Amino acid sequence: MFVYSVKAQTLKLYSSIVLSVLSVILVIALVPFNGIKEDFALQAGKNIEEKNFKNIQTAKDRIAFLKQFGWEVETEARDVTQVTIPVKFDPIYEKYNDLQIKEGLDLEKYKGKTVKKYTYLVNNHEYEGIVYANLLIYKDQVIGGDISSAAAGGFMHGFSKGNLSLT
Repeated sequence: MFVYSVKAQTLKLYSSIVLSVLSVILVIALVPFNGIKEDFALQAGKNIEEKNFKNIQTAKDRIAFLKQFGWEVETEARDVTQVTIPVKFDPIYEKYNDLQIKEGLDLEKYKGKTVKKYTYLVNNHEYEGIVYANLLIYKDQVIGGDISSAAAGGFMHGFSKGNLSLT
């Protein structure tokens, strides 16, 4: 016959460990991780499902793309340039890519690629000053862009009118 004695301190220690483990399991089971990111992903997924980002080949296609979001723009692009997406993002590009992610886009997979940037004058923004729509297009697909004011210290937001502004 074996006799095993347990001190009160040891019993308290094991009890507290078991309760701690159970608490952690309960928290994991009840609180979803990345809840905020999942909400953004769900919203971004809705944007992609509802909007056409592909087969953007002509000026008419680019204007129709912006019109999907409610923007009225001039028929001629103000500027067309070649832009190379950096291989390594600095903090400014990270913030810009966060804006793209909120729209359901991501520039990460285009690092090092040269894309075309089309800039259109927006005619129906509630802002009093000059506002531009910028489209980043790679192989006939919109991969990024923004709506921004021309004023120094102005604003920048995604294509969707409800998307948060960057300043």
